[in-house]
Amino acid sequence: MIHGVINVYKEPGFTSHDVVAKMRGILKQKKIGHMGTLDPNAVGVLPVCLGKATKLCDVLSEKDKCYYTTMLLGVTTNTQDMTGEVIREANPELLKTITENQVYEAVKSFIGEYDQIPPMFSAIKIKGQKLYELARRGEEIERPARRCNIIDITITKIDLPRVDMHVICSKGTYIRTLCNDIGEKLGVGASMENLVRTQVERFKVEDSITLSQIEYARDCGIIDDYLVPVDEMLEHHSKCIVSKHAEKLVRNGNIFTSGDTMLKMQQQDGQIVRVYTYEGEFIGLYIFEEQRQIYKPHKMFL
Repeated sequence: MIHGVINVYKEPGFTSHDVVAKMRGILKQKKIGHMGTLDPNAVGVLPVCLGKATKLCDVLSEKDKCYYTTMLLGVTTNTQDMTGEVIREANPELLKTITENQVYEAVKSFIGEYDQIPPMFSAIKIKGQKLYELARRGEEIERPARRCNIIDITITKIDLPRVDMHVICSKGTYIRTLCNDIGEKLGVGASMENLVRTQVERFKVEDSITLSQIEYARDCGIIDDYLVPVDEMLEHHSKCIVSKHAEKLVRNGNIFTSGDTMLKMQQQDGQIVRVYTYEGEFIGLYIFEEQRQIYKPHKMFL
């Protein structure tokens, strides 16, 4: 079985689930997951976790994400992007009165935390039902707002009614809803015209590879060249190597003491460390308890 993370370039027309299904077929293994859903028509970075790395999916889905998007002012759709049905168009004369300065001010006002109401056409479940299933039946229900954080927005180009933006945001943020909300603030409405996810954690779009490239790498026997090992994804945690006599303890997910480590390091209470065997095999993450001078299992990767 292959273990690690591959930076996949999700192409248009595929759901994130489609990408996982195709990866299972290409690599002939079932244990595969992804970090963070992308809409079918969006493209860009979709980190895919293989084997033991699937345990990272929930951890890495929490990471901030970067996007490049084009917002089209004056058009509102039921999906908040250009795949949906147009439900409102701004008066052309009103649209002409919008200035670049107004656009800058409106866009910049969304930097920081704000309460975002998720779109009806989304996979969020309310009372056990996915919103997009209700939307396809023509139903609309009240959705609780969710706190999101727009870390930064850089406007890269304005050619009204289009505005190109680079957005850095927290997990769970809908860029199409952000475009919609900016349009509402300007009084003319807006929809998202395109979306590219440019970065998740260390994974950048310029380094991503397509499914066909992954097939080629498999056929050439070089798939490891594109894999980021599990422990490398956790290198922000300090490294802890256990002595040979403690190896059985950690392999069974048991507690070990400070005296069982090869390198004596000053650890803080509650600090998470990467634990390795004497021979260098990565075992998992442990938490240090200062009072008892012990390490307790946090997440195992055996």
